[in-house]
Amino acid sequence: MYVRQLSVTDWRNYHQAQLTLDPGAVVLIGANGQGKTNLVEAIGYVATLGSHRVAGDAPLVRAGADRAVVRTAVVRAGRELQIELEVTPGKANRARVNRAPATRVRDVLGILRTVLFAPEDLALVKGDPGERRRFLDELLVLRHPRYAGVRADYDRVLKQRNALLKTAGSARRAGAAGDLRTLDVWDGHLAEAGAALLAGRLELLAALRPYVVAAYDVLAGGGQTELTYDASVSELDPEADRATIGEALRRELEMVRAQEVERGITLVGPHRDELQLRIGALPARGYASHGESWSLALALKLASYDLLSSDGDEPVLLLDDVFAELDITRRARLAERATAAEQAIITAAVEADVPSSVQGQRYEVAAGEVRQL
Repeated sequence: MYVRQLSVTDWRNYHQAQLTLDPGAVVLIGANGQGKTNLVEAIGYVATLGSHRVAGDAPLVRAGADRAVVRTAVVRAGRELQIELEVTPGKANRARVNRAPATRVRDVLGILRTVLFAPEDLALVKGDPGERRRFLDELLVLRHPRYAGVRADYDRVLKQRNALLKTAGSARRAGAAGDLRTLDVWDGHLAEAGAALLAGRLELLAALRPYVVAAYDVLAGGGQTELTYDASVSELDPEADRATIGEALRRELEMVRAQEVERGITLVGPHRDELQLRIGALPARGYASHGESWSLALALKLASYDLLSSDGDEPVLLLDDVFAELDITRRARLAERATAAEQAIITAAVEADVPSSVQGQRYEVAAGEVRQL
């Protein structure tokens, strides 16, 4: 799988830009703030319908423009597919596949698979649990696009249930009874959607774990790491089926109902879970050195790449300004993986940041203009 062509209109700092890309390594060179990452971000957006830098779509549209358009030509198993995304903040985004409108924007998920490694990924190790939940969920959707709907359903139910709990809690504090007659119904919806998401995460982690352990061992020169899933449901069997998980969620919701009404928030479910990362016997967060943290963050991403490749479709590897952050040993090992990929798109501030073993196309990026070298 590789991206043959990328075109952006009114995306970030670009009025218009178009690149024709070859398989193998493609290196985008330019000083900070010139637009290298914006191009990588555009490719990642086509794969995930989200940015690795911002939560909303508004910053993606060039100042003064109403919308942004990203077009890609993706070659997969010898077949080329054209994907077009129209991003309009405040309105529903639109998508086309081979010029035909998609019924839903998320229908494009799964056509292009990417694995992005960027300096922001250090938050996977050092950041709060939400970073690691997001990592699992985005990889889950890349691997099985149907989980985009599962995530959306869970988020919708969670929002509705929290609103009900908040209203009921406020009423009780004011001396009223508080209407909780519909809470049982929302418990059922949350347990159903939560069980689907949680089962997917557990299955994903079981498949991902050996790849992470192997990648970290190589990157750290023999180091050991461990990944465990801490669920907000007590004593959850990691091998439990979806129905069993749903029953456990519902029981736990009943147990904490009084606390939830008092606090006005849902205290049980996948949104409260944590992916625990350990190096040796200690939690990585708070104990890992800077080098260990980089190795573990990189291991998570390379493991994602290996897992997706094992499914039969090698993803596009996106490396955003990371070689400058790594020591010589980690640079060499990452360069080895990049040169072996069907396509790796790499950004760097200067040519010297890219190991000499990484050959291929070179583009210069300056002030929103792209020129092939």
